[in-house]
Amino acid sequence: MRIAVVGSGIAGMASAWLLSRRHEVTLFEANDYIGGHTHTHHVELHGRRYAVDSGFIVHNPVHYPLLTRLFDELGVVSQPTTMSFSVRNEVSGLEYNAATLDTLFCQRRNLLSPRFHGMVRDLFRFYREAPSLLDAPEPGPTLGDWLAEHRYGAAFRDEHLLPMASALWSSPSAQILTFPARYLVQFMANHQMLQVSGRPEWRVVRGGSSSYVRALRARWNVRERLGCPVHAVHRHADGVDVHTATDSQRFDQLVLACHSDQALTLLADAGEREREILGAMPYQANDTVLHTDASLLPRRRKAWAAWNAFIPRDPDDACTVSYCMNLLQGIDAPAPFVVTLNRTAAIDPDKVLARMRYHHPLYSHASVAAQARKAEIQGQRRSWFAGAYWGWGFHEDGMRSAVEVAAALGASWTDAVPAVARRPKLELVA
Repeated sequence: MRIAVVGSGIAGMASAWLLSRRHEVTLFEANDYIGGHTHTHHVELHGRRYAVDSGFIVHNPVHYPLLTRLFDELGVVSQPTTMSFSVRNEVSGLEYNAATLDTLFCQRRNLLSPRFHGMVRDLFRFYREAPSLLDAPEPGPTLGDWLAEHRYGAAFRDEHLLPMASALWSSPSAQILTFPARYLVQFMANHQMLQVSGRPEWRVVRGGSSSYVRALRARWNVRERLGCPVHAVHRHADGVDVHTATDSQRFDQLVLACHSDQALTLLADAGEREREILGAMPYQANDTVLHTDASLLPRRRKAWAAWNAFIPRDPDDACTVSYCMNLLQGIDAPAPFVVTLNRTAAIDPDKVLARMRYHHPLYSHASVAAQARKAEIQGQRRSWFAGAYWGWGFHEDGMRSAVEVAAALGASWTDAVPAVARRPKLELVA
């Protein structure tokens, strides 16, 4: 079959890679690079070159089994990393790094702070009580309602749980409060985040995450059309027409591996169920900057962590988090490489290395309910939908959705013919 795959994030790449073993695949990508959130920047600082990631960063073999299998097949090398987490409150000046007792109390005044000790007690109480949500009937309460019902303190809510969840899902705190509590706890339990010890070892791709994209492209037989945004698709009884600015092509099957809202926009003939389901899973934009401005990290060096959440003065402001890539990627450099979301105005313009605009799914009771209806639209009218939005929004979720689509189209990973190393057919559309 001739299959079109639209979008080259992890879902699109994995779909194209698996499907190309059995079918003729064309991959359409609006950007001039393959990878989506897998985005490595090659930057120079003081005469040395560094590979710095700004999108997909971490994984672990326990909770990312499909991605780990992909890396193993491609011979991609990874290395251990730290997942330390810090918080700075702009109003109170509070800073802490949850990695060790010493860094937790890097502000020694917190040793005598009842509020701070209450936050820590609530954290352990949350670990004990939150799993009860998994046995409760769905859909259950929102996170904000559940925290209020169980009388969790403002310090734990506002200076730990919300900043942590905001950093994970790149969402503002107000949105996190409307997050289905059961869904969030299910994610945390699945990733062993409701425990102090015994957590999995997280890893990063050595040499930058785009290393696996290069390895993948070297092994697939896919026609790549970069810088070629799809404008619309029309479905017919005998095929699917994919329209771009330069041409229109007919395919036997279509895989929309773009975001749910983008997929809905492309469907010129979207049905009622497609509008209901895809329309219930919105995305939000996050301004992202790679820079070397250390002032975006906590003021105390002891508080520097891999993930550094910043609580802004205005609670309605967007999620703000700065990733210290030196810690995450093990980079030895004379200045910190920092990836900051939604705090662009505070960054010294002379220290900016790259600017991006990434989009992340927003979760609510409506979006979780829409996920459960995937079978109503999947494979209908020669159309398939792949993306991390069908799960928790992470790389493994995108990978899983692609594996499921490929299997349904006769390219099961278990019996697929091993890919032969080939150079991709590349078209860069101006």
